[in-house]
Amino acid sequence: MNIIDEIAKGESKTLEFKETLPQNSSIAKTIVAFSNRSGGKLIIGVDDNKNIIGIDDKSIFELKDKIASIIYDTCYPNILPEIYTITTHDKLLLVIEVFRGNLIPYYIKKEGKNGGVFLRIGATNRKASLENIIDLERQRNNISYDEEINYGVDFQSLDLTPIYKQFEEQNKSIDINKLKNLKLIKEEHSKLYATNALLIALGYYEHCTMKCARFKGTTMEIFIDKKEYGTDIFSQLSNSVSFIQNHINLRGEIKGLYRIDTYEIPTEALREALINALIHRDYTNHGRDIKVGIYDDIVNIVSPGGLPYNITLHDIYNGRSETRNKVLANLFKELELIEKWGTGINRIKKLCIDKGLQEPLFSEKNDFIDIEFIREIENQKDTQETAQETAQETAQETAQETTKDKIIFLLKNNPKITKEDIMKKLNKADGTIKQHLANLKKEGILKRIGSTRSGYWKILI
Repeated sequence: MNIIDEIAKGESKTLEFKETLPQNSSIAKTIVAFSNRSGGKLIIGVDDNKNIIGIDDKSIFELKDKIASIIYDTCYPNILPEIYTITTHDKLLLVIEVFRGNLIPYYIKKEGKNGGVFLRIGATNRKASLENIIDLERQRNNISYDEEINYGVDFQSLDLTPIYKQFEEQNKSIDINKLKNLKLIKEEHSKLYATNALLIALGYYEHCTMKCARFKGTTMEIFIDKKEYGTDIFSQLSNSVSFIQNHINLRGEIKGLYRIDTYEIPTEALREALINALIHRDYTNHGRDIKVGIYDDIVNIVSPGGLPYNITLHDIYNGRSETRNKVLANLFKELELIEKWGTGINRIKKLCIDKGLQEPLFSEKNDFIDIEFIREIENQKDTQETAQETAQETAQETAQETTKDKIIFLLKNNPKITKEDIMKKLNKADGTIKQHLANLKKEGILKRIGSTRSGYWKILI
């Protein structure tokens, strides 16, 4: 991806703009935050609105030296970024490219490790909490939270039935040695201890829950049904799949002599998305849980923790796999709940596309992973009545500007404008606006990108 394309996407987890060289402390925070997460680029000469302003080239060498000195003097351990210039649109840009470091956590020297560690969350730099710092140290030592021992839990008091049951259903053997090999338990001084992975799998921790809700319409204002599942991780998976199935459409098809019922969203895709949420979520944060929201227009699965470590959505689309919870992931692989490493997201997309659905939307919002399955909502209005209403109103339009032209104008100026706002601005009925939008889509003038709740309109002419 060239620099222009990167700038067009805006600031993100791996990109920050500055119109001019910022203060020393601001540079240091960004460099440290990039080093502790996925790396990134700080581009000098671009304003907050993505306009390329450029910088003065008269003192470029002094500027490079100054930046290198700031980073060396204020950041620890030492960070060695690449500092270079790029000329585009006859404007000179200065790029400070940082790579994820191996000596995390990095921090501001004068603030020390406890107060000077910063993380890149979305497009902002945030001071790391003590839990964040501990997790960074785990990453440096290549240890995941779920493989650590919990010394405060008596292993003998645990009911392992959910684990044993899953292995029996797969016709696989399971015993203490197998649990050790999977790192669900560890032995120290001839005593067995449970790891965090085992306790998560058994639903021992109170925060290891999945909350499901069916909302009325396309907002969270009114819910129709809600459930909270806090049992073992396998029951959470099956119960959540069932909850979604109870609130989406079931369609029947006649194939040959038989009727085959299928859900509007493939069960395999939903199951894969929920498994991803369960094995990739951040279990170190005790104040958040996985949330499943079902709306008229989408099924939304939100998992806390963002993408792990030094990985981006672009990496995932290219099949790269980076697991936050290694023991849980290996357990699911052993039970054949995961087919192949690094194929989950692309498999979900393919399952939906093969079904004739829109491609699901994957996004990293701050430190959450968000998946939206787009539902096809059929218009239940009497199309004849709507067409008649539209025809009557169209006849009253002035020759200078039609409703169609006005709608296109509004959408060009605000692609995220809602149907309700268009109705208010044009003082038109709901059926009229719906019919015009439908006609614009049929004519190839307009396309809806994403869901009703969070998508936008794209003018194709």
